[in-house]
Amino acid sequence: MQPPIYLINLDKSPDRLQTCSQRLAEHSLSFIRVPGVLGAALSQQEIAAHYSSELNQQNYHRPLSSGEIGCYLSHRKAWEKIAHGKAPYAIVLEDDIKIVGSLADTVQALDNISFEWDVIKLAAYRNRTRRVVFRHSLVEGIELVLHNKPMSGGAATAISKFAAKKLLTATEQFGRPVDVDIQCCWETGTNVLSLLPYPFAQDLSYESTIKTTPAKMKSHFFQRKKNQLMDGLKNKKFTSDYLTSLRAAISKSGG
Repeated sequence: MQPPIYLINLDKSPDRLQTCSQRLAEHSLSFIRVPGVLGAALSQQEIAAHYSSELNQQNYHRPLSSGEIGCYLSHRKAWEKIAHGKAPYAIVLEDDIKIVGSLADTVQALDNISFEWDVIKLAAYRNRTRRVVFRHSLVEGIELVLHNKPMSGGAATAISKFAAKKLLTATEQFGRPVDVDIQCCWETGTNVLSLLPYPFAQDLSYESTIKTTPAKMKSHFFQRKKNQLMDGLKNKKFTSDYLTSLRAAISKSGG
């Protein structure tokens, strides 16, 4: 049975909606459109309701653009649907994806997971790769993997109902891009895995609708290096601890 699929799409991008509709229909997949939040149209009061300048200054190397804030709020809308829905998990898509694998096999693989999970990446930012530290076969040709650091990007992600609730609570106030916050598992309390090979890929023919905010080069450089060092240390410990618990969970489930 198909899990709910939530497609984030801005009202100003009907062409993307049409293309995604066609691509999903070719695989006999239905979806629910989540109207994206246009950051440029937000009032300062609407922005301040969730975006924290203080957290941004503490944890990131530059202010977020209105587009990045809108993107974050769009994903939170999708998480709210998952958290309040009946399904144990759902798939969240951005509207710049293309399908490169069997989604029937993907759903079968996800349904074959015999232990609790939070977030599973189904695509990587700009189709990049990263070192794998653990692999677990789900069905023939499809593996659940743990990377040495969660993949960035939010083009396609499976999110459990429990994880959606945790993410909403942990990100009531935010200061980093949404995919960066998801990488910071030690803060959100959610574990991030990936399904390989990825069934989705970013369609790089599209120009991003998110524009980043320029920063002063010197302060940008040193703040970024500081954040990378601190987050790297925290990620290393979290990944090591999660790997231990992941192996135990797989062993206990007989998977």
